[in-house]
Amino acid sequence: MAEVKNIHFIGIGGIGMSALARLAKFEKISVSGSDVVDSDLLAALEAEGMTIFREQGAENIDPNVDLFVYTEAMSQHHPELLAARATGKRVVNYFEALGEFVNPYYLIAVAGTHGKTTTTAMLTDVFEAAEQDPTAIIGSLRASTKKNFRPGKSKYAIVEACEYKRDFLTLTPDVLVILNIEHEHVDFYRSTEEVIQAFKELVAKVHETGVVIANLQDKNVVAAVAEAQVPVIDYNELLDLQLPMQQPGLHTRMNAAAALAVAKHEKLSLEVARKALSSFAGTWRRFEYKAEVNGAPVYDDYGHHPTEIAATLAGAKELHPDKELTVVFQPHTYSRTKELFNDFAKSFKGADHVVFVPIYAAREELDPDVSSRELAVRTIEYCTDSQYADSLETAEVMLRERIGPHDVVLVMGAGDVTALATKLVS
Repeated sequence: MAEVKNIHFIGIGGIGMSALARLAKFEKISVSGSDVVDSDLLAALEAEGMTIFREQGAENIDPNVDLFVYTEAMSQHHPELLAARATGKRVVNYFEALGEFVNPYYLIAVAGTHGKTTTTAMLTDVFEAAEQDPTAIIGSLRASTKKNFRPGKSKYAIVEACEYKRDFLTLTPDVLVILNIEHEHVDFYRSTEEVIQAFKELVAKVHETGVVIANLQDKNVVAAVAEAQVPVIDYNELLDLQLPMQQPGLHTRMNAAAALAVAKHEKLSLEVARKALSSFAGTWRRFEYKAEVNGAPVYDDYGHHPTEIAATLAGAKELHPDKELTVVFQPHTYSRTKELFNDFAKSFKGADHVVFVPIYAAREELDPDVSSRELAVRTIEYCTDSQYADSLETAEVMLRERIGPHDVVLVMGAGDVTALATKLVS
C-alpha cells in the first residue's frame, strides 16, 4: 500500500467499501469510486474530497489508477470490473484490500455469526474513551458520530471479521474476538462444520504473540478454538447483568462483556470502559429508534437470522413490557429462507403480530420453492396473528390502520425494508 497513490472503488457506496475508502483518503491516497444507487453516503464521500461516479461502466476506469477495489456484490462480468482488469493493474476485492490496509496495525478483529458490528462499535467507543486513538472500520454508522470509520494515529485498528466466503482469512489479528458460531451464509457453507472449520483457520492466523477472546459457552466456538496455539480467554467472566446500558437484551450485555475482556487484556481502565459502554448509543439499523407513529415507537433493525430475530424481540419486550410487539420482516435471500425456514417461524414466538413482506433476493435468482407467504402461514403456529403483505406499500397501509399507543413496531431485515421504517415516521 505504500506504493499506491490512486485507488478506485467499484461499488463505493457500500457500508464497508465507503469505510475503506475513508481509510485510504486518511492515508493520503487519492480516491475515486462508482455506484449505481445515489445516497447521502455518496454525497458525504464527495464532500470529503473523493471523485464519485453515480453510474457504473467502463468509462469510469482511469488507467493511471494504481489499485482497483471491487465489492463482492458485483458480477465478475460487469463492464467496469472487466475494464479495470484490462488495464493490467491490480484488482482486488474489498476483503483483500482490507487485509492489506489493517494487518500492519495492532489488529483487533471481531468475528462471529451475530453481533460483530455492535461489538466493533462498542470497542471503538471504549478505546476512544481510554484515549487510545484507534482506527476503526465499522459495518454500520455509529450513532454518536454518524460515521462508519474512525481515523486514529495509534497502533490500534479495530475491524469486523466477516466469515462470508471465508473472507476473514485475509486478516492476521493480534486480538481475535469470537462471539458465536452458527450455520449462516447457507449459499456458501453447506453445514455448521464447514463454518467451524473456517473459524479454526482464522484462529490459526492469530499472531503467535496474540490472543483469542471468545464465548466459551458456545459449543461451536469451543470447537473452533480447540487447537489454538495462543491463549484463549473466556469473556463470559466479564458479563455484568447490572451494567446500565441504553440498548436492551442479554445479547447486548454479551457484546459488552467481549469489549470489557479486550479492554482488560489491553490493560485499559475497566472503570472507563464500563462508563463508555453505559453511554453506548448503538449503531444504524441495530435496534435503532426512529420516532413514534400514532404513539407507537418504531425501531429499525438489520436482523436477518433466526437467532438475531429472537434476541432482538426479547430485547424489545424487555424495553417495552406493557406494549404489543408488531414486527414487519423481510427475509433476506431465498437460500437462507429455505434452509432455515422452520427456525425463522419459531423465532417470532415473542411477537404479538407479524407481517411478512416478499423475500429480498439480493445476489440470488428467484426460487419458486420458497416464499414469504408460506413463511407467514408456517409462523401462525408460533404467532397466531401472522400475515403476508405483497409489498412494502401494503405493509405500510396495514400498520397505519392498526398501530396505536399500546404498540411498539419493529421493522427487520437486511434488504430495503429499512425504507419502510423511514417512511412510517416521515
